[in-house]
Amino acid sequence: MTPWRFAAPPHPWVHPVPAFSDNYLWLLQSPEARRAAIVDPGDAAPVLQALAARGLELICILLTHHHADHAGGVAELTARTGARVIGPRSEKIPGVTEPVGDGDHVDPGLGGPVGRVVAVPGHTLDHIAYLFPSLGADPRPLLFCGDTLFAAGCGRVFEGTPGQMLASLDSLASLAPGTLVYCAHEYTLSNLRFAAAADPDAAEVANRLAEAGAMRAAGIATVPTTIGIEQATNPFLRVDQASIVQQAAGRLGHTPSGRVETFAAIRQWKNEFR
Repeated sequence: MTPWRFAAPPHPWVHPVPAFSDNYLWLLQSPEARRAAIVDPGDAAPVLQALAARGLELICILLTHHHADHAGGVAELTARTGARVIGPRSEKIPGVTEPVGDGDHVDPGLGGPVGRVVAVPGHTLDHIAYLFPSLGADPRPLLFCGDTLFAAGCGRVFEGTPGQMLASLDSLASLAPGTLVYCAHEYTLSNLRFAAAADPDAAEVANRLAEAGAMRAAGIATVPTTIGIEQATNPFLRVDQASIVQQAAGRLGHTPSGRVETFAAIRQWKNEFR
């Protein structure tokens, strides 16, 4: 068992593939065969290295949205492997062979249960997440959420609206607390520093910040997290908390008119936070 209170024990069939300065590309390995799928391969080279190191055949690529650090390696990987490409119905992502949308079922071919697509617009309009009920003998559900929900944070609102982003986060927050959350970046420390400013009296946030600092100092990934951990410590899932509403009011100069204005105020604050 992990000694960490605010990080989930690693899943035996899901492996992080670090890329760029802080991306995680998630490699899903079949428990039954030497097959694999990759989530959001922004760069082909580390994926090919990870496949070779584990003796795996890539048969499927899962994309959450069109940004280059998530989809930039698709062309090379498909040329090398012939893998299927599942992704959003979007003209911005060339190479998708199986376009999907909210509620669609997906089967990456790993021998496990079929997953479900969850539309999560906000960061981009085409953004989707993938929810799998389990993989192998490990019964925990798995969520691959790209740049929508982060450990202790959420993505910037680039193409959508604050209302869309909050609705997307609400839908993810309603998942089972034990759901493993596989986000695409190691942003946890900076997110928790902001969370401590947005909710300065939250002991759980302070405790998680101390733990995340120790993990990163030891070279340990802070992802995956869980929905339950995020419900307790992520300010963007806690916009109804009186303390966070108060902080938003201080930024706005007036009491927020509702949850969306509270979210928009703290998300803008996070954009500027150093």
